[in-house]
Amino acid sequence: MRIKEGDLLDDRYRILSPIGSGGMAEVWLAEDLELSRHVALKVLHGHFAGDPQFIDRFRREAESAAALQHNNIVPIFDRGQVDDTYYIAMAWIRGRTLRELINQGLTVDQSVDIVRQILEGAGFAHAHGVVHRDFKPLNVIVEDSGKAVVTDFGIARAGAPDLTEAGMVVGTAAYLSPEQAEGLDVGPRSDLYSIGVILYECLTGRVPFEGDSPVAIALKQISEQPIPPSHLNLEVSPALDAVVMKALQREPSMRFRDSDEFIAALDAAMLDPTGGSPAPERKKWPMIVGAIALALLALVAWGMLRDNTVQVPNIVGLTQDRAINTLSSSGFQVDTVKRIKSQAPPNQVVSQDPRGESSRDCAIFGYFCSNPEIDIEVSGGPGQVEVPDVAGLPRSEAQDRLEAEGLEVDVTQSPSSDYPKGQATGTDPPAGERVRLGSRVTLTVSSGPSQVVVPPVVGLTSEAARQQLSALGLEISVTEEASDRPTGEVTAQSPDAGTEVDPGSTVEVTVSSGPDVTEVTVPNVVGQIRSDGVSAIRGADLIATVVEEPTTILPQDGRVIDQSPGGGEKVSPRTTITLTVGVYSP
Repeated sequence: MRIKEGDLLDDRYRILSPIGSGGMAEVWLAEDLELSRHVALKVLHGHFAGDPQFIDRFRREAESAAALQHNNIVPIFDRGQVDDTYYIAMAWIRGRTLRELINQGLTVDQSVDIVRQILEGAGFAHAHGVVHRDFKPLNVIVEDSGKAVVTDFGIARAGAPDLTEAGMVVGTAAYLSPEQAEGLDVGPRSDLYSIGVILYECLTGRVPFEGDSPVAIALKQISEQPIPPSHLNLEVSPALDAVVMKALQREPSMRFRDSDEFIAALDAAMLDPTGGSPAPERKKWPMIVGAIALALLALVAWGMLRDNTVQVPNIVGLTQDRAINTLSSSGFQVDTVKRIKSQAPPNQVVSQDPRGESSRDCAIFGYFCSNPEIDIEVSGGPGQVEVPDVAGLPRSEAQDRLEAEGLEVDVTQSPSSDYPKGQATGTDPPAGERVRLGSRVTLTVSSGPSQVVVPPVVGLTSEAARQQLSALGLEISVTEEASDRPTGEVTAQSPDAGTEVDPGSTVEVTVSSGPDVTEVTVPNVVGQIRSDGVSAIRGADLIATVVEEPTTILPQDGRVIDQSPGGGEKVSPRTTITLTVGVYSP
């Protein structure tokens, strides 16, 4: 099945426009008609539909990915199949791919912050037994807020990469670990290698190994060492150099054990860019020697009276590296660097002491002075908090509880039969999950039970109507009324069919009790043939009796020529009506 704009896939997803295409699938922006939301629909290329093993893995991995509910992993909503078309429906993330941002250029701080988020998502997936296998800048979307989200969990493991298969790995060979390029079994450390390549590219604008073909790149990965990123970007510190080179070790055992260790190394490198190497010697004022006593006294007096204050540069808001450079160029040294949780961007200086005008440190009589040493506090990012369980709390109380934990709250409503209207039913991410401080959490509040659409029951028997309404959780109230409709048939209903009502609501129905039996109007059958006249009398709930009478008029032969009582008269039901039928006698 060839997908195109305007198609309705699986009677649910309206195809709107293409988002992108890769070796295994193409991605479309679609509208979910059932839930009235936009989704990213990943549709598997048709030439994979004939590979049962590939399809089986595709299904299993889609199910695994759907269980990965994490702030830095794109949510998977649904998967399905229509004929030979297989698809995965996931959240549509508004933002730019990391590839676009790398092409525009990233700072060291921005690079580390984005990769740190990628590692958070990868670590969560690894803890749940899922290896991505295809980390690359195109599989990372960065929102305008700076939040990074990893995509393509679920299809990445569906097929083992083949360096010779056209379209499969040509665009991603540069990010494959050496063991993956060799076709060996891979684990979480293979993903960490790929993320190391992403970090290298974020810092330098190029990948560690380049070549004319995937095979050429793989050979370089196996036989060569990458150039340290600091050789290509002077802003990369020695400590960050070491982190990148460790992530790109050929042997998996020489890399970081897991994402947490990788993140800790990044934090340490940003906290101490020198990586523990000795700091430069502090500048000291030269000693004054060789003065005569009288001159010394004069100098002492002048030293005691002179102004020994100095203006400390304001470095709050600068990155740690830039702040230290600014202080150093002004003759100041940093004494301590304290990393704290903060809503400020990671590695940004949030406070300093002293600040503004400060006294210099002088040893003797106002001489031998040096500038004060500066203590700074640097943002380590917001840190993590555990999403509290607010299910069952009133909306305002649940929102206050989440905000008290330092979380941003979006509120949405959804029907619920378990919680009364106005009570919280849960959150996304769910309660108990650890997220970054300041993350956005969606609070779902009950809008009450889901409403039921009243079905049409007019024309059904009262018992059939009762069964149909009961199956939908609705009650029925029956009123009988005389009618020309068959006895027991529903002739009217309230509310009307199509009306939405709460579960348990009562639908009032009117049921025919048959025609009014107080009196019957005698039909006029004079002129009708004998059988039709008798049928008409009996159809009016009357009794027909026939007497024959000779007639010399041929057209009257076999027809009713008289009746008693006459047509139009009112009589009781089951009254006998005498029909006179002519018998021709020439």
